[in-house]
Amino acid sequence: MDDPFSNQQDFFSLDKSLFALQDPAYRAFITPLIPTVEPERVLGVRTPTLRALAKRLWREERNGCARFMAELPHFYFEENMLHAFFIEQEKDFHTALAYTQAFLPHIDNWATCDSFSPKVFKKNPKALYPIALAWIQSPHEYTARYGIGILMKHFLDKHFRSEVLEHVAAIQREEYYVRMMVAWFFAEALAKQLDDTLPYLQSHQLETWTHNKAIQKAIESRRISPATKAELRTLRRKQ
Repeated sequence: MDDPFSNQQDFFSLDKSLFALQDPAYRAFITPLIPTVEPERVLGVRTPTLRALAKRLWREERNGCARFMAELPHFYFEENMLHAFFIEQEKDFHTALAYTQAFLPHIDNWATCDSFSPKVFKKNPKALYPIALAWIQSPHEYTARYGIGILMKHFLDKHFRSEVLEHVAAIQREEYYVRMMVAWFFAEALAKQLDDTLPYLQSHQLETWTHNKAIQKAIESRRISPATKAELRTLRRKQ
């Protein structure tokens, strides 16, 4: 297979080429973990290597990064990961948001979806909140998952509002990776906002699979007290 960067300008030349960073052992490890990505689209570049590359290219070749980000869709899993890590480097909220909005429809796996959250998002919770609520309503599986992840990351601590639990509990989807993120969200909510969250489990407001998965993940957490874990075990439901 020809190197897809060979005909581009020197933005991805020589040591910057993802092909030069392949690790066959890592490729064999990661490929089964991302079953929605065809094996031929996985090169096998480790995440720390991709993050370091993204930081360097963003610093040295900002215009090249912008050109690359405009060339959607990408073929390789690692190209998508690199794209995600470029977005994280952006310090302007509105620009980072525009990059994210353009990229989300092209995400096709949980690993890329969960890999990035621009630091600038944390600095703008008031503007971010309604956008995240819109994302969780998206028909696109990984946009919805990303929105739930953003709510989990930024709105279960000092910016918590009880209504966020209601919004996520209302998500009724069949996609595995959306349901799993809802379960993860409620497990985190139990650890961080127990009094507001426990009633959602007690009153069975989640569908059965997600309900039980949230309990499982919460019981596995060291941040949940033994007494709460004991109560959660009594709340398990039969499939």
